[in-house]
Parts: sequence; structure tokens; C-alpha cells
Amino acid sequence: MIYWVVGIAGVVGALLRYYIGLWVPASIMWGFPMGTLLVNYIGCFILSWFTIWSTTMKSCPSWIRVGIGTGLIGSFTTFSTFSVEVIKMFEEGLWLMSLVYIMLSLWGGLFLTWSGYTWAIYQQKRTVEE
Repeated sequence: MIYWVVGIAGVVGALLRYYIGLWVPASIMWGFPMGTLLVNYIGCFILSWFTIWSTTMKSCPSWIRVGIGTGLIGSFTTFSTFSVEVIKMFEEGLWLMSLVYIMLSLWGGLFLTWSGYTWAIYQQKRTVEE
């Protein structure tokens, strides 16, 4: 059953990724890949939050954790597209844009991962206090 859950969730994540790419095309920002950056930011926050939240919820089965974490969010986020976009920018001589993209991806992703973690811990403490 877990294979089906990961597969179906993966299809949903990939489609969401595709539609956000259509909704935020790189052409609207002088070729800057804002769609990929947005997807990866959302994925960093949600995966971090969900991982902490779901491990504290004893009633959350492991197949849901794997389905959402690996299937949905894993297919939604995209390190490979990020890498290809950086190489393309280098080849086009867009050194500054590529370095900005790398730094925004790295620091923004880490910040949003930390934010998701912090939000989940805050929710957990609030629930315990109530």
C-alpha cells in the first residue's frame, strides 16, 4: 500500500510543481527562476514542519508520513531543476544572477526549514500546555 501512496502523492506533487512553474514563469523576472525558488521555499517549510508535527502525532501512520514527505513534497521540490538553471545562467554569462539565486536558495531554504521546525515545536508546546 505504501507504494501506491507514495506514487499517487508523487503525481500530485509533480503536478503542483508544474502548475506553479506555469503560474510564475521565469520570463516575468528577466529570466530569474522565481517559480523554482518559490517551490523549493514552500517545500523546505512544509517538509520541516510536517516532519516534526507528524512524529509528535502518535496517531499519524508511517505510510502517511512517507507518502507526504517522500511522495508529495519530494516530487514537488526540485534540486535538479535548480542545478540546471544555475548552470544555464552561468553559460549565458549571468554570473551575478546565478550567484544571487544560489544564495537565495541556500539561505532562504535553510531559513524556511528552521521556520517550519520552529513553528511545529511552538504548536507542540502550545498543545501540551492546553
